[in-house]
Amino acid sequence: MLEKVKTSTPVLILLGPPGAGKGTQARILQTQFGLVQLSTGDLLRAAVTAGTEAGLAAKAVMDAGDLVSDEIVISILKDRLKDTDCAKGVILDGFPRTGAQAEALDELLAGSGQRINAAISLEVEDTNMVARISGRFTCGSCGEGYHDSFKPPKKDGVCDNCGGTDFKRRADDNAETVASRLNAYHAQTAPLIAHYEGQGTLKRIDAMGKIDFIAQELAAVVSEATT
Repeated sequence: MLEKVKTSTPVLILLGPPGAGKGTQARILQTQFGLVQLSTGDLLRAAVTAGTEAGLAAKAVMDAGDLVSDEIVISILKDRLKDTDCAKGVILDGFPRTGAQAEALDELLAGSGQRINAAISLEVEDTNMVARISGRFTCGSCGEGYHDSFKPPKKDGVCDNCGGTDFKRRADDNAETVASRLNAYHAQTAPLIAHYEGQGTLKRIDAMGKIDFIAQELAAVVSEATT
């Protein structure tokens, strides 16, 4: 089990619709700043595997086919933030998704003298998202993301990161499903944008450019927010 620490952890939130490049940019930030990317799915799976109290509660809910409550997710996140590998900072990906979750997160962090250092919104154009999403795929071994046009592997059929040759595409990366997911994102995220804009922590980045340029813009924001 990872050792627990009590030092304040920089907390960053990465916002953006499906296909905005959150996963790719989060991995770059992890390498550059030593940050830890925390997604809701990964948190839940790790807690279930570890058999923590919150993890067992989450497992019971998921086994019943229900959605895990915000209270359970917050409890799991609270435990995870105490681990030593989070000391340099974390990037929350996929949480919060609603205004209620954002308020619960604020309360959690305030209880340990922490705060949101920056909520970074990757701004994209919906009309371009279908082409971007329909061409993406990931390495089945390490999860590194690729795209047919924008980011193909340097060697065809071989992952740049781990050398794996097993690649996967999501079955729901089609025009109809993408449009539905974009609509849901905007409906859920509008309150979050207002929430963090009101706090003065919202940062907007044009995510329609090249990956390297977006990474530079993100690095400047993260550097300022964590120092």
